[in-house]
Amino acid sequence: MYRSVCTMSRFYCNSSGLVPRFLVVCNNSAPKTATLRYVSSSNLRCSSSKTSTPAPSGTAKNKITPVVDNFSFSSIFQGWMNGLFQQENEQPVVNEANNTTPSVTHQEKEESSVDEAKNTTPSVTHEEKEESVVDVAKKTTPSVNHKEKEESSVDEAKKTTPPSAIDLALNSVVKVFTVSSKPRLFQPWQISMQNECSGSGFLISGKKIITNAHVVDNYTSVKVQKHGSATMYKAKVRMIGHECDLAILEVDNDEFWEGMNFLELGDVPKLQEEVHLVGYPCGGDSISVTKGVVSRVELKEYSHSSTELLTIQIDAAINSGNSGGPVFLGNKVAGVAFEGLFWSDGIGYMIPTPVVKHFLDCVEEKHVSFGSMNISYQTMGNAQIRDYFKMSKDMTGILVNEINPLSDAYNFLKKDDVILAIDGVPIGNDSKVPFLNQDTVDFKHLVSMKKPSETALIKVLREGKECEFNVGLKPVKPLVPLHNFDKMRSYYVYGGFLFVPLSQPYIDGSDMCECSSKKMPKKASEQIVIISQILEDDINAGYASFEDLQVKKVNGIEVDNLKHLCQVIEECSTGFLRLDLENEKVLILNNKLARKANSTILKELKIPSAMSDDLQPRQVNRSRLVSPRHSKKNN
Repeated sequence: MYRSVCTMSRFYCNSSGLVPRFLVVCNNSAPKTATLRYVSSSNLRCSSSKTSTPAPSGTAKNKITPVVDNFSFSSIFQGWMNGLFQQENEQPVVNEANNTTPSVTHQEKEESSVDEAKNTTPSVTHEEKEESVVDVAKKTTPSVNHKEKEESSVDEAKKTTPPSAIDLALNSVVKVFTVSSKPRLFQPWQISMQNECSGSGFLISGKKIITNAHVVDNYTSVKVQKHGSATMYKAKVRMIGHECDLAILEVDNDEFWEGMNFLELGDVPKLQEEVHLVGYPCGGDSISVTKGVVSRVELKEYSHSSTELLTIQIDAAINSGNSGGPVFLGNKVAGVAFEGLFWSDGIGYMIPTPVVKHFLDCVEEKHVSFGSMNISYQTMGNAQIRDYFKMSKDMTGILVNEINPLSDAYNFLKKDDVILAIDGVPIGNDSKVPFLNQDTVDFKHLVSMKKPSETALIKVLREGKECEFNVGLKPVKPLVPLHNFDKMRSYYVYGGFLFVPLSQPYIDGSDMCECSSKKMPKKASEQIVIISQILEDDINAGYASFEDLQVKKVNGIEVDNLKHLCQVIEECSTGFLRLDLENEKVLILNNKLARKANSTILKELKIPSAMSDDLQPRQVNRSRLVSPRHSKKNN
């Protein structure tokens, strides 16, 4: 019976360089045995004991094949086996030579050599050899304790190895605890229940703690806790930059700062560079370190403020509680963790150091803001539009569509201008500019990193001629505010109709179209006033479909903002009040009946006042309300 054993480092290989080795043992009733020790594509070695072994018969050959088939090597082994049989047929010539020479096996040769060595060499045990080597080493080597060697190696490693992210984080990253409460979106006279949340923060020079704005927005209490300590220290919010989602905290307690280290801000990491995210994510109380690489650098809309700023994407997951924690590149901070994609694992975003440094500069000036050109534009990827606006082949740029009439750019730029460059940096037809010598980023990054008091040199192509202007970059408040943090919401109730200014959070929380958010203001204090709710009463029956409609005019007077609408209605002395709404809708109320019903509605719904505090007019005499114009006459 023939038996085969296969040993391989791989079970599949396309390369002939990796050759499996087979051990084939012939074992039958005859005393003769043949052992095929190695089988390869270039070398077949066969050793025999006593006398040569005849080549296997066809029957024996068939007994080998099924065994090999079980290893799925039948086709490969067939070729090697045929070569073996061919060599076995040629074996008689070799056997004749073996018959004239005494047969000495390889093992017998090795045993003979060993015996000769034993006879000529004094007997020395293995243990005696080792002791001799040790004695020599002791005589020639100074005595050094093994423990001392290890300590010396550790000391040298500490001197040469930079501190790791976890070493830096232990005495510089803190956990932030916040209790917050904010006004309700659709019942602006009410405050929501208190909410507790936690985030992360880290220390920088000047005894400041950086965290995210969304960690402390609408706060009523903020406390911080050091790693390894159970003590919570009361913190003060010095400055919040909602646009960049950053905040500065201060702790007025010397005990907190003992043993703490301040982190340094580094540069923007390159793509595929390894970073470490440190913070206190949900699921535990101890500090957490997550490793990732930089995947993307681009302008992205921050979810907290809807402001478009520079963002870095990393493949380390940022979970709840990580917000505000540092992202290390080596031993310096490369950014601040602030958000992730909840529908995708392993994708997080951090605020890069250029944005953080800009925020810190603004903190010193006590006003956080980012530069803006206050324009809308389109890219120029189509060759025909470039030809139409007389651009040469080496020209690239963007086309101006609309300019905010309240901006400084309105004094210099015109519709259909082609912006070619900003501060000498050419703008591509896709609105991108070079960034970090290896990538591109939207030109708005260059604008946003300037202070509002600064200007930018804008090169434009106007009717085929190039010209340059120094344009101020002070941002203009949008017609529809992007956020409404840290203050009470404005409202006014009349005849059961709840009037509020339109904001982006309101659009996000309702079914309204976002087309209004793209409009530009014509006046500095302009707002879009809408009917948010209709508090049911007989006085407003039949008007239920007027919710979320904009109020254009009151008694023929165009409405500038909510305060103006409140003033016009309060001063109305006519029998009827007419409101002209969008889509040409008209709302008519009996002035006297509406005021009477209003008092009843406020009382039943426990609404403390018909208007928010910011709409209350100045009071010269508490017995009567005086309009600003009348007050000015008296002065």
